[in-house]
Amino acid sequence: MLPLAALAFVLIATAIVLEVVSSAALKRIPSVATEEFPEIDRELLEKFSSFDSELGWCPQPNREKQKDTGDHLPGEEVRSVVTYSTDEYASRICPARQRDTDAELTVSTYGDSYCFCREVDNDETFQNYLARELDTHVGNYGGGNYGLDQALLRLKRKYPDDPTDYVFMVVTASSIARILSVWKHYQEFGNILAVKPRFVLEDGDLTHVENPVDEKADLLDLESKADFLREYDFHYEHWFKPHYATFPYTPAFLDDAEKLRYALYTGGKELERRLERPVPGIDFDRAQTRSALRLERPRVRYHERLFDTHEALFDALIEEFVEYADEQEFVPVFVMVQQLRYAKYEAEHGPIYGDLLDRLDRRYEALETVDMARHLEPDDGVESLYVERGEGGHYSPETNEAIAGVLSTLVERRTRQEA
Repeated sequence: MLPLAALAFVLIATAIVLEVVSSAALKRIPSVATEEFPEIDRELLEKFSSFDSELGWCPQPNREKQKDTGDHLPGEEVRSVVTYSTDEYASRICPARQRDTDAELTVSTYGDSYCFCREVDNDETFQNYLARELDTHVGNYGGGNYGLDQALLRLKRKYPDDPTDYVFMVVTASSIARILSVWKHYQEFGNILAVKPRFVLEDGDLTHVENPVDEKADLLDLESKADFLREYDFHYEHWFKPHYATFPYTPAFLDDAEKLRYALYTGGKELERRLERPVPGIDFDRAQTRSALRLERPRVRYHERLFDTHEALFDALIEEFVEYADEQEFVPVFVMVQQLRYAKYEAEHGPIYGDLLDRLDRRYEALETVDMARHLEPDDGVESLYVERGEGGHYSPETNEAIAGVLSTLVERRTRQEA
């Protein structure tokens, strides 16, 4: 009897340990949700300096921030701090050329973090290189994690103060998911401060669903807005609930070997931080990044399906962009760029957005389109287009310079045609 009791005790103790370890590990794995309404403390809220009641969040004017992208260990020389600066228009500064109201050619850009050019310095953005090519200031109104919807709303808010001859709308394919989102946490688990407006289609017409958060302090009680968030955020039913882990946690942790690998690499990084030196034989930071990309594959396939099911909403937003261009008399240019996770997937399977750009070309004569993947063909694999380490896959300075070359060629061609 005693051996059986001892065995039962060992099994129960093992199960408890596994549950504790699994629960802790799942909370650090980006592809798993463990809470629907995580607590938001006031200290975190205070740091949310970009809150915007209309757009959800927005770069603020006359700011300078130095961002440590993580390419070092504690005690090492910091090699990868980048500087983000904005001007009085809340546009990222363009060191190459100052604003000139009498310039013969004016250009502005709107979009997401690939438009903003995260993970590179102010003078390494494609806008700065483009300004050199065209000999004119280029406005940069990119916003981190923006969808096409927020970029369009920001355009309509800023354009009257900063009208330009050309407007480049620069987004990644993840925009298809972002335009279906109201609370980012339902698709990007842990992104709990990002509540935004969106558009819905009603009888073929766009209807603006305003941001449900009027004051930053309202974020402290998002659960009171649960019904609204669940109704208007498409991902609550289709992504959050299928990836929501509840007790018992062990099966959810062990159902995918990649989760275990990611947890081990994360533990390795934590060990290096405590030792204040690298563990020889393995680059845990790079290994974790690659593991995260593998964990992202289901999300990429999910976004691919969204282009099949919700292309009408995406197209309607593009139509709104084209109509606003006609009203304000600027040249609209839509530019699709690639996140690293898409680039690796699409290198094997083709673009997740299918024939989107060809379809837009046929539908809107006034719209110029650029599929940047067709212009960026690296010899050393798609990873060489991106910063080597850090937050995870924004374009390198060299790639931004190449992008500027593509866009300047488009402007020069249009200029010749109109001459």
